[in-house]
Parts: sequence; structure tokens; C-alpha cells
Amino acid sequence: MEPIDIGLIISGGMLVLVVLGMRVAFAAATAGMVGLIWIFWAKFGYDPARFGKAVTVAVKTAGQVPHSKISSQALSLIPTFILIGYLAYYAGLTKALFEAAKRWLAWVPGGLAVSTVFATAGFAAVSGASVATSAVFARIAIPEMLKIGYDKRFAAGVVAAGGTLASLIPPSAILVIYAIIVEQDVGKLLLAGFIPGMFSAVIYGLLIIGMAVVIKGFGPAVTGFTWKERFLSLPPALPIVIVVVTIIFFVYNPFGGDAWGTPTEGGAIGAFVVFLMALYQGMRWSELKDALLETAKLSVMIFTIIWGVLVYVRFLGFAELPSAFSDWITSLEMSPMLILICILLAYAVLGMFMDAIGMLLLTLPVVYPAVMALNGGETVSAAESTFGMSGPMCAIWFGILVVKMAEFCLITPPIGLNCFVVAGVRDDLSVQDVFKGVTPFFLADAATIAMLVAFPAIVLWLPGQV
Repeated sequence: MEPIDIGLIISGGMLVLVVLGMRVAFAAATAGMVGLIWIFWAKFGYDPARFGKAVTVAVKTAGQVPHSKISSQALSLIPTFILIGYLAYYAGLTKALFEAAKRWLAWVPGGLAVSTVFATAGFAAVSGASVATSAVFARIAIPEMLKIGYDKRFAAGVVAAGGTLASLIPPSAILVIYAIIVEQDVGKLLLAGFIPGMFSAVIYGLLIIGMAVVIKGFGPAVTGFTWKERFLSLPPALPIVIVVVTIIFFVYNPFGGDAWGTPTEGGAIGAFVVFLMALYQGMRWSELKDALLETAKLSVMIFTIIWGVLVYVRFLGFAELPSAFSDWITSLEMSPMLILICILLAYAVLGMFMDAIGMLLLTLPVVYPAVMALNGGETVSAAESTFGMSGPMCAIWFGILVVKMAEFCLITPPIGLNCFVVAGVRDDLSVQDVFKGVTPFFLADAATIAMLVAFPAIVLWLPGQV
């Protein structure tokens, strides 16, 4: 049996394990190990006497993965970004953000929901975790919306959808993971996520305003705030700006010249700045311990998924599946843009059954080379490319597209993680309620993705300035 056939069989078996409910990390690691053993035993001619040798070689091959890949300095960004989010919550920055957004934006139709979206976008700028963003604002924003008559399902949907903005707006843990997998510049990818992330927030806001205008009594405006009250709400939210500026300067110096440091250093200093703010706000030892524990839990979960999937990726290399898929994709007699759209639609379907990080880790080793081949290769110039952009820029553009699809998967049934988090925080809401509430935001996400595909400059302008 050819290696490619083994690759297809093992990949199918892994998907079956995931659908049956096995965690992605363990399904991928199991499939990878079985596949490696099969590949090496096939090379030994299926000699029963050499099966033990095949197992030994497979174990040694898989055993090199954790240290060689996880020791990458860029991955140290993930726990620091997550820690920033949890410390910001205990520093009271979330309440300050929501209050400022409410005083400045609540006067428009559907104003409190719009305020929630932009408050979550602001919090996303200091938190790399969508789950944490949803959990925090489920406690803060939903009670406020229920007080003035919002449908509880829609209120929950606003928070769940708003939480997904943390996937794009830097600092973003998923963008860092993408950069590591495809070996692209972390700093440029983080910069590239800023404008599309804010663009997504604007689309969400316009959707809510449109619904409030069309549907009578849908979302009453909140008025009565004076200009003095509005300006007084800004200083408590100012620390968010300080942290964002700190991280940006360590990724990209907007005044010209070299950046102040690496993204890793920016994440660490950003966490330290928020830690000082939390201490100033009176954070107690128990709260600090909770923040550290939650950061550790989420970081360990992410790193475990990475370890497991990288074993599977190592197997894919031996099975030659990525190159075979690339050759097949480029041989199709279809428009490259149509093929790209089909790939994105496949992500939408796959995301119904897998979590975002696991989905990207499992698919990118196969899909990314194919997309780059469609564009003309990783070293192609913009003039000679299919999509009108150079290889490195295509990598960034595709990264933002797939991360946006990962955002979409955070709110799609049956395993939309943000919806489960919101339902878990609120005893008066079922998961079904939250899924019903996020339904309108599917249209907003579809419109956003269409715009990012049609107008790549939305993604590429900012990283192109570096």
C-alpha cells in the first residue's frame, strides 16, 4: 500500500474519532502514532519480526515533536496574551470599557447591544482568548440588556458573537498558532488582524442597528448621558489604550525605525502593565491565583492540542499527503478564486464538529501548501501571482481568512464554544437559547468574509506599511 493511501485511511479514522467525541489532541496523537507505525512497518515489508523496530522508530520520531516545536519562542506569546485578559478582568477594565461604550454609543437604535460589541472589541485588544471575553461580558452586559427589555436569547447572542472578535484583534492566540504552523512573521500577522477585527465589529454594529430600526421595540436606545458623564467615563478605560500602544510598539513602531522589541517581549510587558493596574485596583491574592490558574488551564489545553496535532502532522509528512493535495488542487479545472471559496466553505462545515484551534492545526499542514500553490508559490511576486499578491502577503491574507472562519466556528452548532461558555455563565439560558441568539450574526460574518475576499487591501494595508 502506498504512503498516500495510508495517509488517507488514517486521516479518515482520525475524523471518525473526533466525530465520536474524542478530544482533538488525543485523536490526532493516536492517529499520528498509528500512522507512523504503519508507514515504517510498510517500509520494512510488513515483516512480523520487524514490527517492534517500526514501533521504536515511530516513537522516536513522534518523541522529537514536543521539544523541537513547542520550544519556539513565538509560542510564549500565548500564555502572556491569555494572562493579560484575565488580569484585565480583575483590574476592572471590562466594566470601565462597557460603561464608556454605553455612555458614548447607547443612544443609537439597539445602542446597548452595539455598546457591548465595541466593548468586547476593546477588551479583545488586551485579551487573546475569545472564551475569556465571552465569559466576562456574559456577567456584565447581559444583565444590563435584560433590564431594558432585550430578548435574553439575542442578548446572549451579542455577547457570544462579540467574544469572537478576540480571534482577530491583536493580541490573538489563534493568529500566533497560525504563524507558527505556516512559519510566517508573527508581528505582521498580528498587525494584519487589527483592521479586519474592527471591520467585523462595525459590521456587527450595523446589523444590530438595522434590526433595531426594522423590528419595533427590538432594542430601545439609552439616552440621558451628558457630555460631562461621557468624558468622565474615558479615564477609567484609558489603561486599555496604554496596553494596546505598548504591544503595538513592540510589534511595529508607527513613528518609523525599529520596533522596541519582539512580540514576545511586548506580550510580557503588557501583562506586567495590566498586573500593576490590577494591584492598583485592589486585586487580592485569591483573584491573582484565579487569574494564574485560569491562564495555566487554557494554556495547557492549547499546548496539548498543539503537541497531539504535531504528531499527526509529522505523520502527514511521511505520507506525502500535503504535496499530493496541493497537486490535486492545482490540477482542478476551476477558477482559483472558486477553489478558495470552496475551501472556506469546507472550513465552515468542519467547524461545526471541531474546535477552532484543533481545526486549524489539523487542516493547515495540508490546505496551506495548496493555497500557496494556487497563488503561484511562496516566493512568487505580486505581478506573477494568481491572486495579485506576493507569496508572503498571500500567507497573511489567507491566515486572516481562516482565522475569521475559526471565529465563525466559535458560534456555530453543535459545538460552538462561545455559546457553551455564555450558557454556562448564565443559569437562565440554555445552549439552544444562545445558538438561536447568534443566528443573525451568521449573516454578518458571511458579509465580512466576502468583503475580505473581494478586497484584500482591508487585510494587507497595515502589514504592508512595515
